[in-house]
Amino acid sequence: MSRASLDKQPHEVASMFDAVARRYDLTNDVLSLGQDRQWRRRVRRLVAAGPGDRVLDLAAGTGTSSVPFAEDGAYVVPCDFSIGMLREGKRHHQTLPFTAGDGMRLPFADDTFDAVTISFGLRNVHEPAVALEEMLRVTRPGGRLVVCEFSHPTFAPFRTVYLEYLMRALPAVARAVSSNPDSYVYLAESIMAWPDQLGLAKVIAATGWGPVRWENLSGGIVALHTATKG
Repeated sequence: MSRASLDKQPHEVASMFDAVARRYDLTNDVLSLGQDRQWRRRVRRLVAAGPGDRVLDLAAGTGTSSVPFAEDGAYVVPCDFSIGMLREGKRHHQTLPFTAGDGMRLPFADDTFDAVTISFGLRNVHEPAVALEEMLRVTRPGGRLVVCEFSHPTFAPFRTVYLEYLMRALPAVARAVSSNPDSYVYLAESIMAWPDQLGLAKVIAATGWGPVRWENLSGGIVALHTATKG
């Protein structure tokens, strides 16, 4: 299995991420031109985790996204359904409680977490709305949701350049740095098929989350959606 299809069957997606686990963080850093670090910093601020908070970091992969919450004093649970990614993460972050779990059937009790966040993972879920409902279930009343996901650039000329990069340059760069470059063809296709900022906000609101807001990063290449549980 080298890449998943846009049907996003869970076993295909998990197998694809297992194959890229070893060099996943390095590849993302190269392909984003280092901007992924800026995106993670903004997620950290919006999650606003503090001592005693319980944070669920879904699609956490190797745990790179989880470390900042632990540094802020929170109890963070990195959760992913790629065993390969979890194993790679555990090699580097042995104190984090890596947990295998499917976003559509989370292995946690109701009202467990003060905050739930998912970065670049909702797009890969077979049924994103089901995952959002599960996130709502495991979040305590008043708890917060932060979704960081690729989106649609807001400036039309830049959007044209970006799409050209996705379909031509990104796979070429991935061949040089990734252990499974074919998976990045899926990445480009899945980004293009994903809803825009308003479209995702409507999906989040329809699953029961409170007022949904979003902000654009890097000209709309990435959007951060936030909401609360009533």
